[in-house]
Amino acid sequence: MAPPTVVLITGVGRGIGKALAAAYLLHPDHIVIGTLRDPKAPQAEELKSLPVGSGSHILLVGIENTSLTDPKKAVESIEANGIDHIDIVIANSGVSIGAGPLETADPKAFVDSFNINVLSGVVLFQAVNKLLTKSSAPKWISVTSRGGSTGAPLPWYPYAAAYCMSKAAQNWFSQTLHVANASLTAFAIHPGFVLTDMGVAAATGAGIDLPVTSSEASANKIIDLISSATRESLSGKFLDVDTREEIPW
Repeated sequence: MAPPTVVLITGVGRGIGKALAAAYLLHPDHIVIGTLRDPKAPQAEELKSLPVGSGSHILLVGIENTSLTDPKKAVESIEANGIDHIDIVIANSGVSIGAGPLETADPKAFVDSFNINVLSGVVLFQAVNKLLTKSSAPKWISVTSRGGSTGAPLPWYPYAAAYCMSKAAQNWFSQTLHVANASLTAFAIHPGFVLTDMGVAAATGAGIDLPVTSSEASANKIIDLISSATRESLSGKFLDVDTREEIPW
């Protein structure tokens, strides 16, 4: 009997993370490990009541994204629940704060953005790597942004300097995972302009129309991309989920 497919998704409390968890749970024989700041929060009960496919279930673990120790504790909890490998990690958690032009941007916003959008992923990888290496086909997906591209930046992103600069650093980290780990399929994705709290805030700040893509539609496109991804086809790349276009780093 084949082992279950184990998927770890950070930030499942809302938005794309929640939609990804819900979609993966509908697949048979899947264990979805979802991270929340507080796994006892009201959001947790809603997540536990999501419909599941045959042989599938969800495990919620607590990770506060500025913590340097929570990921290690989360892995201990994962192992205590009898899970001995992880097949897919989707580093979805992120924050966009301190919007404004560079002339007036709060320096603290840059520090906080780096800690959450970059350092949390590094600490998570260090904690879960031993379980990833036990998968027959491990995958790491960084949910980043086209705004982090230094090769093809979009014109309405300068107001979100802290966010974009941190995403550029996250992109470096994602590409380096590919280079440094010969058995890992690691790539970064721009999920598109999605109707989430962050998407609405970005549209409002940039003075453009609100996004129309739902979290559920975005999640399904992301899962389709992940399911077909191989080391040879996508690892080390930065992709637009909507168009499958490769974005310059």
